[in-house]
Amino acid sequence: MTTNADPSAAQPPPRPRRRAPAGAAVLREDVTEAIRAAVFEELAAVGYARMSIEGIARRAGVGKTAVYRRWRSKLHLVLDLVSAVAVQGLPAPDTGSLEGDLRLLYEVTSRALRHPVAGQIIPDLQAEAARNPDIAEAMQKALSKGQQSVATGIVAAAVARGEVREGVDENLALDLISGPLYWRSVVVRAPKLPKGYLEGLTRATAAALRAL
Repeated sequence: MTTNADPSAAQPPPRPRRRAPAGAAVLREDVTEAIRAAVFEELAAVGYARMSIEGIARRAGVGKTAVYRRWRSKLHLVLDLVSAVAVQGLPAPDTGSLEGDLRLLYEVTSRALRHPVAGQIIPDLQAEAARNPDIAEAMQKALSKGQQSVATGIVAAAVARGEVREGVDENLALDLISGPLYWRSVVVRAPKLPKGYLEGLTRATAAALRAL
């Protein structure tokens, strides 16, 4: 006489849960942001050539391992930060007039470029870009991508309002909008803009765009 076997007896024993490997731990965002902030401070303090992972970790209040879990080297760290700047870009002005948009853009940009940290970091990274093509490419994207999208938006809005003719050369417009302030703030590194400079630059740039 046969008996029915207990179905549960044929089931394999449950497998123990596998622990996630240590390397798969979720990276804390607050630690990542602390490291990013420390990189900017370290760049401004000692420059790219003298900057080290040890110095970044010490300034961020973390161990070197926390930095290396996120970036392989200081080059990759800086490239990531510069690329993030390009993605963030600048806010697109929408004041309702060409002069108003240009004036607002210049106010925001001048404050950013003349910030003590930016004043140290940008020239230093430009010098490194002359020796490192990876940094050169990242810098080119960071300094042009954000500005280009904003400049294109300003020109497109001006065209829609009839302030600038259609078919304007966008690259030339970008040079006219971004070039003078960048030259004075970053290349010449004037400690202070002359009184009325932004107003005059706004009028001159608007007139140049209308003449294109």
